[in-house]
This record gives sequence, structure tokens and C-alpha cells, in this order.
Amino acid sequence: MKRLFDFACAYLLLCFLGPVLFFIALAVMLESGPPIFFVQTRVGRRGKHFGLFKFRTMYKDAESRGQLTLGDRDPRVTKVGYYLRKYKVDELPQLFNVLLGHMSLVGPRPEVPKYVKLYNKEQLQVLKLRPGITDWASIEYMDEAELLAKAEDPEKMYIEEIMPRKLQINLDYMAQRKGLISDIAVLFKTVFKIFR
Repeated sequence: MKRLFDFACAYLLLCFLGPVLFFIALAVMLESGPPIFFVQTRVGRRGKHFGLFKFRTMYKDAESRGQLTLGDRDPRVTKVGYYLRKYKVDELPQLFNVLLGHMSLVGPRPEVPKYVKLYNKEQLQVLKLRPGITDWASIEYMDEAELLAKAEDPEKMYIEEIMPRKLQINLDYMAQRKGLISDIAVLFKTVFKIFR
């Protein structure tokens, strides 16, 4: 049922948002040229790697200068990218990941391999779930980039404080075995928090 819900919603949203996606792609192209999309390797269900799609919000080869985004005014972020990130619309191409079965609408956010290697045995349990576009941890850490921007050592803060807390939220989500109604609540809460 969850997979059917994900597929149907992703398909309908892509059809409905098609014109919006076109104009976002055009804005990215006009400001900083191709590529329009940024594809990053993430770890999915059962530890399988996949390419996560986003609209490109940074200048080319920005990832070589670090994988964590530090605040709204990270110098690697383009002018268009700033607004795409602020309203989370850079994440919309992940609807294609949902159609392909890499992701769900709601589930633990997929992490890059570098950080998954740091998971302990219990934390690795989150890989039993299909990763999602949003989850309760994403809602709690909607301002994660700003928190990291204020940290003396952003990566240390992420590894020692933020990542373990997010993983615990997802382990709790797994333990509660919430259903479709809970997922719909997560989706509405995410939209509300973005535009509040």
C-alpha cells in the first residue's frame, strides 16, 4: 500500500508541477549553465547505493570543498540556489527517485556513504527502510544548515550530535511501525514548516 501511495503521489505531483520544474530548470541553466541536476551517491535500502536527484544549487565542483552545507549564505550556493534551498524546491526531482523505487515520500533521509560508514550496529537498522524525501528528523532539523554554520567544527557537530539524534528519531519511527496516516501527517507537517 505504501509503495502504491508513493508511486501515485509522485506521478501526480510531477504531472501537476511540470511547468514549475521547467521554469526552475531554466533559471538554473541561465544563471550557471549545465548541468541542471546534481546527482549525488546516497545509501538506500539494504545498503544499496543510488543516485539522488536534486536541482543544482551550488557552483560546479562545490562538493569537492565539503559535503555539508553551512547556512543560507554558503559561498558555494548560487543566487537561484539560495531560494531553491530556502523553500526546499531543490528536492523536487527526488520525485523521480520515488518513481524509480529508490525512495519513498516518507522515510529516513538517505545519507552519503562517508557517514554511513560511521553508523554503529543499531543505527544500521535504518537501512531496512526505504529512504524518504522527508521524515520526522528532517522536520526537527529543518534549520540544520544554520546550526552547522554557527559551529566551530561543523563536521564534528554533525557526526557527534546531529547525525546520532536524527538516526534515533528514525529508529523510534521504525519501532512504532506507523502507517499511511502517520506518513501523510509527516508530509503536511513538512510543507507547513517550510512555508511558516
